Amino acid sequence: MVSEVIGSVNALLWGEGQLLIYILLFAGVWFSTRLGLIQLRQFTHMFTLLKGSSQASDQEVSSFQALCTGLSARVGTGNLAGVAVAISLGGSGAIFWMWVIAILGMATGFAESVLGQVYKVRDSQGEFRGGPAYYIQLGLNKRWLAVVFAICLFLGYGFSFSAMQTNTITDALSFAFDVPPLYSGIVITVLAGSIIMGGFKAIARFAERVVPVMGIVFVSAALLITLINYAEVPAMIKDIMLSAFGLQEAGAGAMGAAIKNGIQRGLYSNEAGAGSVPHASGAASPVPNHPVTQGYIQMLGVFFDTIVLCSCTAVIILLADVDISGEMEGIRLTQSAMTAHLAQGGVYFVAAAITLFAFTSVVANFAYAESNLHLFKLDNKLGRSIYTAMYLGMMLWGATATLKEVWSLADMALGLMTLVNIFAIIQLTPTVVALSKDYHDQRKQAKEPEFDPALVKVQGKCEPGVWDK
Repeated sequence: MVSEVIGSVNALLWGEGQLLIYILLFAGVWFSTRLGLIQLRQFTHMFTLLKGSSQASDQEVSSFQALCTGLSARVGTGNLAGVAVAISLGGSGAIFWMWVIAILGMATGFAESVLGQVYKVRDSQGEFRGGPAYYIQLGLNKRWLAVVFAICLFLGYGFSFSAMQTNTITDALSFAFDVPPLYSGIVITVLAGSIIMGGFKAIARFAERVVPVMGIVFVSAALLITLINYAEVPAMIKDIMLSAFGLQEAGAGAMGAAIKNGIQRGLYSNEAGAGSVPHASGAASPVPNHPVTQGYIQMLGVFFDTIVLCSCTAVIILLADVDISGEMEGIRLTQSAMTAHLAQGGVYFVAAAITLFAFTSVVANFAYAESNLHLFKLDNKLGRSIYTAMYLGMMLWGATATLKEVWSLADMALGLMTLVNIFAIIQLTPTVVALSKDYHDQRKQAKEPEFDPALVKVQGKCEPGVWDK
C-alpha cells in the first residue's frame, strides 16, 4: 500500500505527469523576469564577489565555504551518471536544454539563497541556520508548512540520500577495484562520521579544501580530452544544436526526448528550486554584509555545476568513440567513454571521481538536514547525537542494500520539498525584489552594500538580533 502511494506520487511529480518540470520551468522564467534577467545582466558581478568571499572569523562560515558546501551537495552522481542518462535517452541535444534550464535555474537559485540569508537565525551554539523551513515560518508565518518541508528534508537529505550515495560509492569501488561493499562502506561511514561530528563549520572547512581541487582535476581532464580531439569539436557542437531542435533524421520525436531529458537531468543536478542550497547560504556570514551577496554566490554554484561540470562530462562522452544505444545508460557509459580516451585508466578515474563527488554529497546532505534540528528545538547535544547516529547507520546500511524502494522514497521527498519551496519563494517574491533593488541602489551610490531591516521592507519578520544594528 505504501509503495503504491509513493509510486503514484512519483508518477505525478517525475513520471508521465512531469509536474515538477513545469513548475521549475515556471519558477525559472518567473524570477528571470521579475529580476530583469539578473543572471545575464550581472553575470560578471558574481565572479567579483569571490574576491572577498573567504573572509570570516574562525567561528563563522564564509561565503566561499557556503559556496563549496552547496557545490558539495550539488556535485554528485548527477554530474557523471545523470548526464550519461540524458545523452543516452535524449541524444546530444539534451545537453543544450540542460544549459537552458541551468540559466533559468540561476535566477531561482538566486531567489531562494537570498531568502535563506535574510531569514536566518542563531541556534543554541551561536551558529547561523537558514533554509526554506525558516523563511516559511518567519516570512510567511506558516509553521505547519515549515514542519512539512522539514520532515520531507529529513526523509530525503537526512536519511535516504546518504544510503544512496554510499551505495553508489561502494558499487563503483567494487566494479573498479573489486573491494567488498561492506568493507568500503565501513571505511566511508567512519570517515564521514569524523567530519560531520564537528558540525557545520567542520563540514564547510572540509568542502572548502576538497571541492575546488575536485573540480579543477575533473575540468582539467575534460580540457585535455578536448584538446586531444580538437578536430572533432566543431562537429560535436553542430550535432548538439541540430539535435536540440529536432533537425536530425529522427525529427520532432528526438527534439521532445532531448528537451525532456535535458531539463529533467539538469534540474536533478543543480537542485535550483529544490530548497536544499538555502541551508548553506543561510549559514554564511557574507561579505558585503547583505543577503543578496549569497544570492550571487549560490547562483554561481548553479553555473559551475551544470554549465561547467555537466558540460565536461558531456564532452567526455560525445568526443569518445562509443555506441549510444538509446537505452538508459548511466555511470557505465561515462566509464566506457573515459576508457576510450584513457584506456583502462578511465575506469579508475571515473571510480575515483564518483567516490569523491558522492562522498562530498554525503557530508553536505548531513549539514542540510541538521540545520532543521533548531526548528524542533533539538539542536542540543542529545538531539544532534541521535540524528548523527541514525544518519551514519543509514550510510552503513546503504553500502550493501538494494535501494529501489529507498530511491522511490527519496524521489518523493525531494519532489514534495520542491513543491513546498517553490510555493514559498513565489509568495516571497516582493522581498527578493526589494532586497535586490536595495543592494544595487547602494552599489550605484558607490557604497559597500549593508542590509538594514528598518530600511528595506521584508515580508514577515527577521529574527531579532541577527540583522539588527
